[in-house]
Amino acid sequence: MANTVSAKKMTRKIAKRTAINKSRRSRMRTFVRKVEEAIASGNQTEAVAALRAAEPELMRAAQKGIVHKNTASRKVSRLAHRIKSLSA
Repeated sequence: MANTVSAKKMTRKIAKRTAINKSRRSRMRTFVRKVEEAIASGNQTEAVAALRAAEPELMRAAQKGIVHKNTASRKVSRLAHRIKSLSA
């Protein structure tokens, strides 16, 4: 347990930040899941619309430090590739 005033303050700040990060990570995963479900259903137009909504959410998560920039780009790229292969 934290003893000093500054250590107690840091634990409060960390708890608040953790809650915010958890919320953002959950929101990001929800958007990605919507794209995955649209791909699984085979509906390309729905999948494209879901990806358009998910991409800024993924990039925002990368900007806020929830995921690495390259991870977000890789996820978007792989989802886009899977959507493109629906039409082929």
